[in-house]
Amino acid sequence: MTRYVALLRAVNLGSHKKIAMPDLRAVCAGLGYDDVQTYLQSGNVVFSTAETVAEKVAQDLEEALAARLGLTTDVILRTADQMRALVDGCPVEVSDPTKVSVLFLRDQPAPDWLDGFDAGSFTPEALWTAGRDIYFHLPNGTGRAKLPPAVGRRLRTPATMRNWRTVTNLT
Repeated sequence: MTRYVALLRAVNLGSHKKIAMPDLRAVCAGLGYDDVQTYLQSGNVVFSTAETVAEKVAQDLEEALAARLGLTTDVILRTADQMRALVDGCPVEVSDPTKVSVLFLRDQPAPDWLDGFDAGSFTPEALWTAGRDIYFHLPNGTGRAKLPPAVGRRLRTPATMRNWRTVTNLT
């Protein structure tokens, strides 16, 4: 069995794309996933399944959410092992978990996707890339941060961000 963390993109933000966590758990259970647990109201679900192809798991969940709940959203998956490695590999000292976030990308970005991008112009905000994940240190908080939206405009793949407290609780 593979343990997965599924992060639903752009759900329960404001008045659109609402999903109740019991409904999300029911959809996952209906797909045959085991030990289904949700965290917070922001579309985070952890489960186990015998399916080892992450792309298939994400597609199945996206299709089930659309068919059963009318919710169209991107599902970004990581295995439990990938989440532990992400936490262990954090490049910044986390003194306040609300000031560090991770942007989870569905696909690997092109090698040159940051060419010509001046991340230093966003100081004191900072970023570190690690494959399909981008760590952010946002000392003034996420709400006023300028760096994540600037990075997001350069991406050509769906992504969703979670703060460090959520990341570590999903691990």
